[in-house]
Amino acid sequence: MLVLALAVFLPMLAHVLELRSNRVAAPPMINTYHVSPTGDDSLDGSSPATAWRSLDKAAAFAFKPGDKLLLEGGAHFRGSLTFGPGDAGDAANPVVVDTYGAGRATIEAAGGAGIRVHNTAGVEIRDLVIVGGGADNKTTGGIELYSDLTDGRKLDHVDISGVEVSGFKNGIQIGAGPNSTGFRGVRIRAANLHGNTENGLISFGPRFDAAAPRYAHEDVVVSDVEVHHNAGDPTNHFSHTGSGIALGSVRGGRIERSSAHDNGRSAAAPEGPVGIWTWDSTAVVMERNVSFRNHTAGQKDGGGFDMDQNVSSSVLQYNLSYDNDGAGYLLYSGQLNAAHTGNIVRFNISINDARKLPEYAGIHLAGSVNNAEVYHNTVVMEAEGWAPAAIRLQNFFRGLSNVVLRNNLIVSGGTNLVIADDFSTADVLLQGNNFFAESGTWAVSWAGASYANMGDWRAATGQERLGAKVGGSSADPRFVTADRSGSPAQRAQALTPRRDSPLAGHALNLRSRFNVDPGPVDFLGRPLVGAGTVGAIQPAA
Repeated sequence: MLVLALAVFLPMLAHVLELRSNRVAAPPMINTYHVSPTGDDSLDGSSPATAWRSLDKAAAFAFKPGDKLLLEGGAHFRGSLTFGPGDAGDAANPVVVDTYGAGRATIEAAGGAGIRVHNTAGVEIRDLVIVGGGADNKTTGGIELYSDLTDGRKLDHVDISGVEVSGFKNGIQIGAGPNSTGFRGVRIRAANLHGNTENGLISFGPRFDAAAPRYAHEDVVVSDVEVHHNAGDPTNHFSHTGSGIALGSVRGGRIERSSAHDNGRSAAAPEGPVGIWTWDSTAVVMERNVSFRNHTAGQKDGGGFDMDQNVSSSVLQYNLSYDNDGAGYLLYSGQLNAAHTGNIVRFNISINDARKLPEYAGIHLAGSVNNAEVYHNTVVMEAEGWAPAAIRLQNFFRGLSNVVLRNNLIVSGGTNLVIADDFSTADVLLQGNNFFAESGTWAVSWAGASYANMGDWRAATGQERLGAKVGGSSADPRFVTADRSGSPAQRAQALTPRRDSPLAGHALNLRSRFNVDPGPVDFLGRPLVGAGTVGAIQPAA
């Protein structure tokens, strides 16, 4: 009988245990709290009718995963919000800060950040206006993410969308302490960051070690963000200020469909600013952005886009840069290491960059830059009384190594098409590029010597050759119009070659010749046909 009872009981017990092991945990209880200027901090905040009155009440509250904090739309709230280790913390059930009713709520911060997320994550911030007091907030970010944890954890999930931030040191800043890891899964979308002292958006982390690279932040995406009129700090003479978007210490980042303009006018430090750039980072993609009229009050930078020191395995593609003080596209490292490596610059456009600083160029490579590919870009330098080169290649620090430029369309009007130091073809190689002087004389300066035609330059340097065959060209691209003014889209469209362009279909086939995948489309999103056309844009079908 005992054996029979066990035979019946044990399968039943196993079934019960299986049911318990497969039981789905109950979702967390979500509570919603409201804040209104007509509220009362003695109430429970659970509805608009029982709303709290002050941000101080909300800042002192411990928000559990899934909780929501809603500020009354159209209202102004003085103070700030802080989420610390006792708040939030669950990426799957984030704490949400948002508005209710009509319009966006405004946080008027005094003496600190508008919203600070410290040593926690699982937070979403939506549809708020955050205003600083200028000098009162000059050491903080409007939205500030910071970790000084030293246990190796990356804090997961911060989503910021629909915000407008002004009047702080930095509009949004993402930081990690000198011995800390930072954040993972950060999304910043549809933000307007303007009128901040130093930068629109910046991330940073521990000092970079080329011998053992590590990155504070991971999976950071910035999309549809406008950064403008962040002037830079005229009293800061030590580090870069006045940039639009600057990602530092990031592994796996993306800046897309964003714009940076009219930044940096007061920045006078010996380095920076740049409209959109990255440094001490790896696997960062900057694509389909526009950067224009960015400035510097000093004699450095002020450019459109930059892959700066210690950047690796990153891509600049489908971007438009114009009318910047400095370089349109800069690849630079002043570090005595080989950490700036494996980067790609393709299908970008530069128009009339280096307006203030002619020592820069539309595309400029300098310093310890290794294993870089620059192809299918269009650079135009019109004759307007300044004399930068369209392309500049500088050899200092460790020098350029294994840098290749192919299928680029380079147009000048009375300026040098190329200015380069002394490079062998093993270090810098140009193949299949088109160099056209639409006004003035054709000119290339290489290793201190000047050349007035392609043949002499090719013979002296070995550039623009394909084995025993000559390469490169100096043809008129036959753009659809000579008018390069107007909106960013109009400026780019103006550089479309006509269907009868001698460059159409005559690019080097990067796939078959060099095993390089150029991607599926050109600057305007048109599918690439065959080898493609020299430059960033194919003729319309």
